[in-house]
Amino acid sequence: MDKRTILALALVAIVIIITPKLFPTAVPRDVPASGAKAKGASGAAPTAAGAPARATDSAQAAVAAPSVTGGTSGADTSRVARAETTIVSSDSAKYVFSSVGAAPLEVNLPGFRALDKVHQSVSISSGKRPLISYRVLGAGDTLSLDKVAFEVERSSAANGATVLAYRGMAGGRSIELKYTIVADSFVSRVEGVVGNDAAGNPARFVLIDLPSTFRSFEVDSADDQNHFAFAMKPRTRNAEGIPFKSLDPGERQLVPGPLTWAAAKSKYFIVGVLAPEGDDSFAEGVAVGGARVTRTATTATGTIVARLNNGTFRFDLFTGPQQYTRLESMGREFVNSNPYGGWLQGVVQPFATLVMRILLWMKATLKLDYGWLLVIFGVAVRLILWPLNHGAMRSSMKMQRIQPELNDIQKRYKADPQKMQAEMMRVYKEHDMSPFSTFAGCLPLLLPMPVLFALFFVFQNTIEFRGVPFLWLADISIKDPYYIVPLLMGISMFVLSWVGMRNAPPNPQAKMMLYIFPVMMTFLFANFASGLNLYYAIQNVAAIPQQWLIANERGKSGGGKKT
Repeated sequence: MDKRTILALALVAIVIIITPKLFPTAVPRDVPASGAKAKGASGAAPTAAGAPARATDSAQAAVAAPSVTGGTSGADTSRVARAETTIVSSDSAKYVFSSVGAAPLEVNLPGFRALDKVHQSVSISSGKRPLISYRVLGAGDTLSLDKVAFEVERSSAANGATVLAYRGMAGGRSIELKYTIVADSFVSRVEGVVGNDAAGNPARFVLIDLPSTFRSFEVDSADDQNHFAFAMKPRTRNAEGIPFKSLDPGERQLVPGPLTWAAAKSKYFIVGVLAPEGDDSFAEGVAVGGARVTRTATTATGTIVARLNNGTFRFDLFTGPQQYTRLESMGREFVNSNPYGGWLQGVVQPFATLVMRILLWMKATLKLDYGWLLVIFGVAVRLILWPLNHGAMRSSMKMQRIQPELNDIQKRYKADPQKMQAEMMRVYKEHDMSPFSTFAGCLPLLLPMPVLFALFFVFQNTIEFRGVPFLWLADISIKDPYYIVPLLMGISMFVLSWVGMRNAPPNPQAKMMLYIFPVMMTFLFANFASGLNLYYAIQNVAAIPQQWLIANERGKSGGGKKT
């Protein structure tokens, strides 16, 4: 077995081993809550009064054992005062607020149609619970605002924003929550003031509970639910994603702060709570796995522990689509609310961001649908890489020509390694090559792979591709229901390999891989987004002319002779 065969098999092994790690298949686990093991947090009992403790010890105790059914405060809704709803509408969103809890209940997005063929438009909601809710943590008690009735005052700001000011009393404390809803931005500026209790004791923290679930409006609701997740951004580290499916029922995961933001999200829509620029009041975040009725994890509890500054707190609330431009405009690295790549995040995330920016620029410049943009992008990538690929392929041809001489040297000087090395270096120098030229033939395969990996992650959550049709495809963000594109991708890969083997020395192992590799990749990509398969197929087709030219050049130089 020659080096090329060993190298080919090594590449296949790398693909088989690395692919499941980069693109894991979700298999939710049904684990009883009683047997859950805490992850990253101790769940210790509250610290005794007066004992030395970290600033967030009491806050951790308050969120140590939240309900695993999706609730966060344990409020008795049968005793809740009658709620008064307030609706704030704009062209992009309709907000529904409740006077009980002073919290948003849902946000309707008329500009985004529901794809489930039941509803007309998408609504971001968390079932019977509000999108976010609050708990106030004092010196020795935790006060939930879920069943507190507030009075609301509505007004308008000078910039056209709508202001809702909620005021009420709870536990002897005066509480005010003010929402400034910026029109057509999906953003609300939230300010809160928590007064002292009857004994004059100030509150220490406010616990902000994120949505525990989402309603799905997608064609494939199971795929949408599989993307339910929390994301939290520590100030000094990369954003951390916590999929609901990764948490066993009752399992806790702590994200130490200070946090820049925290969010709960479905596949395409997000509810984000962002601290003001330079504000370190978000001390930490806690995620707890919810109960599972089915094998799919659809509920979890996420809480932000926010310090009060003289009884006040502030944050920005984003409730809308995960559009790249919208998230980027929020700053604070909120555009990274979909942490890509796992342990390769530091490499994959910037590359995915670059690819998305290129596609958005092409969209704005060419005014074409994303299906055609993927076709153009695939051809453009191959044209850009043409010189590098051509040089790598010619280097591979030169290696094939000198390989017999190298093999002969290895046989003659087997007993004298130093002489063997000197003779091999002489041959490399005579042909203007180096020992590393052996690997140059792999470059045509490896160079386009970073773009392919980046597009895989881009297709995971990018709403710009949602519901975009192309030819017979109703939606390029989901798999081809007829599996036509994956088959075309596999066929194009086979043709590309077949053309590349023309006039090459006979190699039984390479011929075997000619058939195995396209079949393997076809099955691997069958359930991936059809747009990703389309891009890969176009890449293969665009590479065929270059392979044809190299094969002809190899034939003229006698590269196909058996040695």
